[in-house]
Amino acid sequence: MSLIQTSPLRPLQIGPITIDTPLVLAPMAGVTSHAFRLLCKQYGVGLVVTELLSSHAIHYKNAKTFGMFDWNDAERPVSVQLFGGDPAMMAEAAQVVEAAGADIVDLNMGCWVPKVAKTGAGATLLKDVCLAQSVVKAMVDAVKIPVTVKIRSGWDSKQLTGIEFAQRAQDAGAAAIAVHARFASQGFTGHADWSIIRRVKDIVTIPVIGNGDVETAEDAKRMFEETGCDAVMIGRAAMGNPWIFADVKHFLTTGEHLPPPTLDERITASLFHMTTMAADPHVGEERAVKEMRGLITHYFKGFNGVSALRALLVKANSIQEVTDLLHHERRKSA
Repeated sequence: MSLIQTSPLRPLQIGPITIDTPLVLAPMAGVTSHAFRLLCKQYGVGLVVTELLSSHAIHYKNAKTFGMFDWNDAERPVSVQLFGGDPAMMAEAAQVVEAAGADIVDLNMGCWVPKVAKTGAGATLLKDVCLAQSVVKAMVDAVKIPVTVKIRSGWDSKQLTGIEFAQRAQDAGAAAIAVHARFASQGFTGHADWSIIRRVKDIVTIPVIGNGDVETAEDAKRMFEETGCDAVMIGRAAMGNPWIFADVKHFLTTGEHLPPPTLDERITASLFHMTTMAADPHVGEERAVKEMRGLITHYFKGFNGVSALRALLVKANSIQEVTDLLHHERRKSA
């Protein structure tokens, strides 16, 4: 028996930008490159967000960082996520990505990884909500495109600052706020407490995007219902699984699931991911193959022989080698 969504999916409105499908691809370092964002877009995600970019690196014109300015019209609307703790530098970086064609600029206040947090950026800003509000205000004043913020519930259970900051972000002019309902100290461990998303939704009037532990279409439906959020953001569950967005959208509309992707569809998608990466002049074939060694097996999660395939892929050095390995798997399956 299928479950029927009691209300239709409503578009997500961020400032002047209308996003027809209220599903968002979470920013993930080393994952949400142009190739993967484009793939998710093809399977129905409403909004994509880039990997996090350093405002410090943008200020000093770091070539590697500017090589990550890889969005194009096929992804629109596209949000570019920045991290940093200095209001003036974040304002400058926001202007740079606006000039480069970003539709939305997002402030990262969720990253707990030490190399980011120890610089006073990312989730560390949740320890100083006054400074964080100043960063948002500086960015809002610097650009014409909408400014959004992605936060955690707080730094730890003793510092539940996410709820207070949500109001401050709105007061500073933020156009939307995404809430990953874990503390920074949790990383990706434990369980997300969706009640935090509900509490943020209750105190702000700007759109609230819920994030954390959405792995299935049923999870997305439950998050909408339990939190009242305006959109659902999916991160790790989308790795090697861009089809999740199509399935969530279909399920929320009809109460039924789409058929799971076939092996051929998985091979086609993974090769598209790799070849699109390789076509980027800032990446090239050698780097694309190396980066895809760790990503490509996500496309075949649950299939027999995936461990053996992973062992072979780590030795591959060219697109042709990877292609041959995947086609061999297809023939074995047939």
